[in-house]
Formats: sequence, structure tokens, C-alpha cells
Amino acid sequence: MLCFLISVLRHQQRKFFPLLSMDLLNVPDVAVSIPLLSATITSGSCSSSSSLGSETDESPASSRRFELLDAKYQLPCSPFSGFQSHKPLAVLSGHMGSVSCLALCGEFILSASQGKDIIVWQQPDLKLFTKFGQGDGSVKALVTVGNKVFTAHQDSRIRVWKVSRRSENIFRLVDTLPTTKDYLGKFMKQSNYVQTRRHHKRLWIEHADSISCLAVHHDFIYSGSWDKTLKVWRISDLKCLESIKAHDDAINGLAACKGIVYSASADGRIKAWGKEGTKSSHSLKGILEGHKDVSLNSVIVSEDGKWVYGGGSDGFVMGWEGSSNFASWKLVCEKKAHQMAVLCMCLMGEYLCSGSADKSISIWKREAFGQICKVGLISGHEGPVKCVQASPLRVGEGFMLYSGGLDKSLRVWWVPKYSAQKEDTASTPVNTEKSSILC
Repeated sequence: MLCFLISVLRHQQRKFFPLLSMDLLNVPDVAVSIPLLSATITSGSCSSSSSLGSETDESPASSRRFELLDAKYQLPCSPFSGFQSHKPLAVLSGHMGSVSCLALCGEFILSASQGKDIIVWQQPDLKLFTKFGQGDGSVKALVTVGNKVFTAHQDSRIRVWKVSRRSENIFRLVDTLPTTKDYLGKFMKQSNYVQTRRHHKRLWIEHADSISCLAVHHDFIYSGSWDKTLKVWRISDLKCLESIKAHDDAINGLAACKGIVYSASADGRIKAWGKEGTKSSHSLKGILEGHKDVSLNSVIVSEDGKWVYGGGSDGFVMGWEGSSNFASWKLVCEKKAHQMAVLCMCLMGEYLCSGSADKSISIWKREAFGQICKVGLISGHEGPVKCVQASPLRVGEGFMLYSGGLDKSLRVWWVPKYSAQKEDTASTPVNTEKSSILC
């Protein structure tokens, strides 16, 4: 099974990601033909210089240990016809702290941690390719735009990394936001300073606390912070264009679609922001109310912008339907998704994946009128699930799902796609204690 998935991924990534092909980076193909695998990276796996060419920068083959992994799967409601269980493919260890965020970058998966390190994993072999970013502050969020990677840090700065074709140090730091040019253009005028706390002022282009989330839309990067502000950055020149006092409490999540940016906050609200024209500033377009006194930790939006989903600290996933002009929203569903807080979510077509502090990942299928039905539950993490990321590439009759947690591991799953027709209600849920993937 694993060999089949790898062969499909190789074909797909060469088709869709020529910019970062293995041939370009001179990375040899490595066939993985093992049962359900757990990869443990020992100390010294890669130096802080992120050099790709030196043999001393990566652990020898003997430092990579594989062992069988126990995992539990169950289907909490009646399964769909043709049901196949989720397949855990790998456990990747190597971070110094809990895995806080994930992003896809061409044929690579990037994972960052609160231990300040960012690891680049090569697909489909799931091999540690390089590390970068050590010492730059705990990483809270990351996004990719073309050949650039933007990382948000606890030190309230955003760092910009360029994926270089010419250098062996492939992820190279090229700037930090706010940029020096932005500082020089504003620091002399007192009107550019805002009060952040008693007897303390900062330039309005600076965040005053940890940056918790990032989002990309059109030509802009959006950053949300625990300082309650939402900032807008132009990608072309990395200039800060706006700073919005968005919420009454920390901003925990951002999502953007169809010209609307959604910010989820610990104040229990998701706010929608948009622009009237190309030159105007963002203004409030609507407020999506969650449960009273419940923090909203994450927000996602469907590709057509019609459905918005938020994950709360009470374990609920709530969904709102937007009007045709996205001027108003109404609550259409609320599901008790987890026993503990929902910490992260992602969408893959009609499937919604939610990760929780209860260490599990729930798989939901989006149905008519924005309703969601639970079709799967993944267990395996030894700590709260902090981030989930689905790959857009189709793999067999399913997709790849990556999850990171406070157990410092990145886990890789294959999630099947379910047919629309349900089986007879007498069908029994699947509950497999042990499973292996054989070629």
C-alpha cells in the first residue's frame, strides 16, 4: 500500500511542482518499502546552517530507525459504502519542541515548532531534507507564496525566506517584517506611534505581542496577533499597509477567500473584513457569533467562500452560511466534535478535518446546506493535535493528511474518500487495534 502511494505521489509532484523538482535539487529518489513506519531522527540530524551538500549536515542512514506502530481507528457513525480505514503512514520525529504549524511548499512539507526550528521533509519519501530558522524565536505560523516562505514568531516578527535554486542553503533568510525601510520611513513622526500598554508606545506597523496566525490572499499577507490587531502586508515590497484593531482579545486564526478575510478570536467571535475598492482600506463586513465565553481557536472557509467554519475551546465545530454578496452570515450547524478544545482545522474539498486537545483528529463530510457529518476518527498522537494540513494531490481514492502535535511529532496519514451512498444502518463501525501497510 505504501509503495503504491509513493509511486502515485512521485508522478503527481513532478507533474504539478516542476519548480522544486528532485532533479533540480539533485536529491536522489529513495524507495521506502517497509511496513507501517515510525521514523526517529537522532541528534545531529542537520546543522543550523541548513546546508544540503555536506554529508556532516545529515545523520547517516543508521540513525533513522523504523519500527511498527500501534494505532487505533474507529468509525463513529454508520460507514459509507466501500469504506476503507485510515492508514497511518509515518511518525516523523526531529523537532526540539511541540509542532505548531505546517505548510506545503512544492514537493516538500514544512513543519515548525515552538523549539524555534523549521524542518523540511521530502515527499513522498518522508525523509528529513534540511532544517532552517533555528534561534529566531518560537514559530507560531507559516505560509508559502511562490518561492517564498513567511514565518511568524513569538518575538512579534515575521521572517521571509527565499527558496533558492542556486544555493545549497536552499531556504535563505532575505528579510524581516517590518522591514528596515518601513521603519526608517515612519520612526521620525510621532503620529506613527500607538499606545500598546501603559507608558509604552510602538510604531503602528509593529505587532506588540506574539503573531499567532498568517493568511495569504491575492497580493497580501495578513497577520493576526495576541495583541488583538490584524495587519495587512503587501507581498511585492513587504510594506505594512494597514493595522486594524480587530478584536477584544487575542486573534487565534485567519482565513481568506473571495476578497474577505476572517479572523477568529478568543473573544468568541469571527469577524469578516473586506475592501470596497482596490485602493480602500479593510472595513468590518460582518460578525459571526460563537458560543458565549468560548474562545474560537481556528477558522476555515470553503473554496467558493459560501461556508465558514470555526473551532471552539468547548470542542464544538460551528458553520455559517454567507449571503450572495457576503454581507451577512447565518449559523447553519454546530457539532460537538471533540471532548476537548478544537485547536486546528483544514478543508480538502468536501472533507473537513479537525484536530483537538483530546489528541484525536475527526474527519467530517460536508453535506447539503453546510451541514457536516462525522465519517472518521483518527487516534495516534500522544499529545494535543496543534495543526493539520491536507495535500491537494489525489492519492488513490483518498488524500494525504499531515498532523503535528505537542508530542513533538509530525504524523502522516492516508484518508480515504467516501462514496455518497451509505450502507445499511445495520453496518457495524470499524475498530482496528493494529494495522500494517505492506507493499
